[in-house]
Amino acid sequence: MKTLMINAPGQYSYGEKPAPSPAPGEVLLRVRRLGFCGSDLSTFRGGNPLVTYPRIPGHEIAAVIEAVTAGVPADFTLGQAVTLMPYTTCGKCSACRQKRFNACRHNQTLGVQQDGAFTDLITTRWEKLIPAKSLGLRELALVEPLAVGFHAVSRGRVTATDIVLVFGCGMIGLGAIAAAGLHRGATVIAVDIEGTKLAVAKKAGATHVINSKTENLHERLLALTDGHGPDVAIEAVGNPATFTAAVDEVCFAGRVVYIGYAKAPVSYETKYFVMKELDILGSRNSTPTDFRDVISMLESGRYPIADTVTRTVSLAEAGQALADWSANPGAITKIHVEL
Repeated sequence: MKTLMINAPGQYSYGEKPAPSPAPGEVLLRVRRLGFCGSDLSTFRGGNPLVTYPRIPGHEIAAVIEAVTAGVPADFTLGQAVTLMPYTTCGKCSACRQKRFNACRHNQTLGVQQDGAFTDLITTRWEKLIPAKSLGLRELALVEPLAVGFHAVSRGRVTATDIVLVFGCGMIGLGAIAAAGLHRGATVIAVDIEGTKLAVAKKAGATHVINSKTENLHERLLALTDGHGPDVAIEAVGNPATFTAAVDEVCFAGRVVYIGYAKAPVSYETKYFVMKELDILGSRNSTPTDFRDVISMLESGRYPIADTVTRTVSLAEAGQALADWSANPGAITKIHVEL
């Protein structure tokens, strides 16, 4: 089988590996479409602290079932199109004992802590499969990254009466925008420095957009929230400046949700934690409920899929596409690879 490998920061290659054999309770999947995740870009750039090299990337997956084994329910049939949850759970750590399996201490995400799906065939437990009969391969490959944003909105307990600030209109930020705006009916303020990404954010559910490169963020937020600040601030950039801005700009008694990893230590004005009595929350991965909510939204036809998938390439072109994204990240929202 052909594979795409990230050998070291800034280096990729193509190789071959043997086809896997599914064990009892597993299915064999033929990978048909993959999305490059921001974590794949970080791996390519040498900024992902969870990765060792070499690594086969890929966990935003649309596949078809190639073979089933004993123990797989009859609901899963040959040729069926599916996506899958790319995380593992140990069942024993403190997170798993609380049934917060998405935050498992020993999680091994495909393409991050273990080799991913940039190859022809993969195996997985049937319990990880998420079918969606009405979605095509392009939509199925978008479910996982959108679900990460949906989970952040769930963590922030967003309701239709909230004003939600989302920093970053990349793929994860768009998931949070769609979850808060399209799915839950909240008022959403999207912030980015790229005008093209802000335009997509409007289509994805943002009520207002702010280009923080050309506009005064603080003044615009006060004007849009009657001087209070947003009820919920979601950070989907991973920048120290937006980490602190989330705390600075959120309202008193507000909620702050962090998805991104800051690329450097962050210094806070910690008095706001207490004065505002903030709920400060982390958000990691996603849950089956998040997957189902994303599928429901995509089935409704309200999400701007065509505006989100910036570029579609073949596996032979995938390595160069990743390098191009690294060279000009602001121009890309999502790269899809067809196998």
